[in-house]
Amino acid sequence: MALSTGGAPRPLEDSESMSETTSSRPHWASRWENRFDAALASVLRRRGWEPRIEPYTGYGLAATDPGDAGYLGDGWVRVLGRVVLAPRQAGAAKHGSLGDPTALPESSAPTPRRLGRPRAEGPEPLRAVRGWRSFLTAQLPGAHVIVTVDGHEHRTVADRGGYVDVVVSSGLGEGWHEVSVRPAEDGPTVSAPVRVVGRQVRTGLVSDVDDTVMVTSLPRPLTAIWNLLVLHEDARRPVRGMADLYAEIDSLEDQLPVVYLSTNTWNGAAALRRFFAFHGLPAGPMLLTDWGPTNTGWFRSGREHKFHSLERLARELPHVRWILVGDDGQHDPLVYNRFAQMYPDHVRAIAIRQLSPGEQVLAHGAPTPTVQARAGMSAGAGPAIPVVSAPDGARLRRSLRAAGVLPGGPATMDA
Repeated sequence: MALSTGGAPRPLEDSESMSETTSSRPHWASRWENRFDAALASVLRRRGWEPRIEPYTGYGLAATDPGDAGYLGDGWVRVLGRVVLAPRQAGAAKHGSLGDPTALPESSAPTPRRLGRPRAEGPEPLRAVRGWRSFLTAQLPGAHVIVTVDGHEHRTVADRGGYVDVVVSSGLGEGWHEVSVRPAEDGPTVSAPVRVVGRQVRTGLVSDVDDTVMVTSLPRPLTAIWNLLVLHEDARRPVRGMADLYAEIDSLEDQLPVVYLSTNTWNGAAALRRFFAFHGLPAGPMLLTDWGPTNTGWFRSGREHKFHSLERLARELPHVRWILVGDDGQHDPLVYNRFAQMYPDHVRAIAIRQLSPGEQVLAHGAPTPTVQARAGMSAGAGPAIPVVSAPDGARLRRSLRAAGVLPGGPATMDA
């Protein structure tokens, strides 16, 4: 869903899909997947399975006059989730059954770690379970869903992947809130967290995930197979120094919004959330992708997913200037610089983590950054937008301080 600069949401039926690219004639693989999903849903329903919602973290814009009773407001929230089928027992699936065992309710008000505070251990520990369990889901395409915000009900329909991605009017003020989401037919109600951005906020953080905050060190085609299908959740390692860098960025402004923009699949969203909390990374919405066939082909473009997500953030939150953090293993420099050149008023700085030669080989087969990454770095983002690069979070902090993005300067840099 595209929003006007003023932030007023369009009607629900105009919402964009989280998993779909429109086409007058869907790709044959997409049609086959639709038939398979319909057949699986029919079988599971006969076995007594019911719809349930897997909530994802959303975001929104604060109302100008929040808190008035019955006030629908000129703010809005983007509510994200997925409708799946699960056994009727308490509306949740057990390990080993079709259902996402990591899809647990998220904290409505997670507290990001700031400098000087002890490292957060997260709302729950990382799990010693293999990631493939997250992919054993049975989505329910076209399911009718009821979203309740401030006591007002809004009806919407899940897309062909079972995803719910809808913007509704809201009178909520700045900060973390919960909205209620439930299937229109019988099924449990769940709370979906939303991060409402204040209208006075001027700085935000957008971060990539793989090789930026989480060590991948595998060929990109195998990243998903290993990190999300094979590797135990508690075996994933953070990139050194990134938690401290993000804590300092978070300290720039009260209620600074953090958004994780990645080509990771939505099936791993709950595991990523636990990873961020466990390693002291700030909580925030995740803008991920859905793997598998689209209406136009076999795969989605990760580069276009990132660029269009940034465009949408610029439209929806026009008062925020983003610090964009990524790595030079693939397309982040090109995507970020393209966005900065087209929307310079929406970018405060670009920070790129430099992969080691070994990581570069694993990422794309050569010991140096790709042609696209080098082109993105050399193109520049304009004279008013600092672009820095370094191999870890500590050195990125120093570079951002030297560039005037973080407080302090050369005289107060870390040793």
